[in-house]
Amino acid sequence: MYLSTDPQADELLTHDRFALMVGMLLDQQVTMESAFAGPQKLSERLDEFTPEAVAALDPDALLEAFKEKPAVHRYPGSMATRVQALAQTLVDDYDGVAENLWTAPTKDGSAPTGKDILRRLKALPGFGDQKSKIFVALLGKQFGLTADGWREAAGDYGPDDAFRSIADVRDEDSLFRVRENKKAMKAAAKAAKDAKKS
Repeated sequence: MYLSTDPQADELLTHDRFALMVGMLLDQQVTMESAFAGPQKLSERLDEFTPEAVAALDPDALLEAFKEKPAVHRYPGSMATRVQALAQTLVDDYDGVAENLWTAPTKDGSAPTGKDILRRLKALPGFGDQKSKIFVALLGKQFGLTADGWREAAGDYGPDDAFRSIADVRDEDSLFRVRENKKAMKAAAKAAKDAKKS
């Protein structure tokens, strides 16, 4: 893993799927590295960092853990609330096991498809369409997800040569490629917008 660029934080993300989901949730309006370093900070500041423990925590205590310097996120209040809501949803719907979200059978007992997993992700607090697609791509590209149709469910983030998101970041070089692609896409979107105005 090369998401936080901090070896200890990346080690946690590699082995703890709840931590990985929290990092993905935090990945907005901050750098990728900062977002994915967040779970490590929380695991150091809380007695226990599991869905059950976080869901049961006094919201003020979780907020304090978020605010402690260096802060977990630039918006500690709203993000602490979202992380707790995510933990509660995992407890209520997936027996407190993050992996169950992409491994638990569907209602008819069959293995979940990429489409099923995407739908489950989009139902989570703080996971919109784009974030959910990126997470499916991350699971498929770096965590061995083999669900039927996962690449299709991931949309533009599915192809191996996409280099559009954190799903493609494995080292310094791929991080650079993703950043350059994002810059180019932003510039193209701005140019298209400006062209419409004129």
